[in-house]
Amino acid sequence: QVQLMESGGGSVQSGDSLALACEVHGGSFLDYAMAWFRQAPGKERVFVAGINRSGSTSRYANAVKGRFTMSKNNARTTVYLAMKDVESEDAAVYYCAGHSRLTGIVRVETLERQYEFWGRGTQVTVSP
Repeated sequence: QVQLMESGGGSVQSGDSLALACEVHGGSFLDYAMAWFRQAPGKERVFVAGINRSGSTSRYANAVKGRFTMSKNNARTTVYLAMKDVESEDAAVYYCAGHSRLTGIVRVETLERQYEFWGRGTQVTVSP
């Protein structure tokens, strides 16, 4: 059974930086493509960033491009989301997700249904 544990959420002010981490337990981390999604109050959960199995390819939602960076540390079985210049619109619960399908070798999937396992989420709150 694969378990994902997010950490690093908290309260920040607009313009601050924040780093999220997602530690993966179980299975073969090298075979997983990973992603971050987020869900703001009253809104649907949406794709934020994703990375392929090797970590060589990443993809970002337009809303975070240039401000967020996702990375994958295979030795630590952990993915990270470095957030800078945080905006009020970034406030949400952030979820880590992963899948083991072969498409993850070459590309980043952006739809929820394409991911097999999920963490419980970590809250990010942004104050003016």
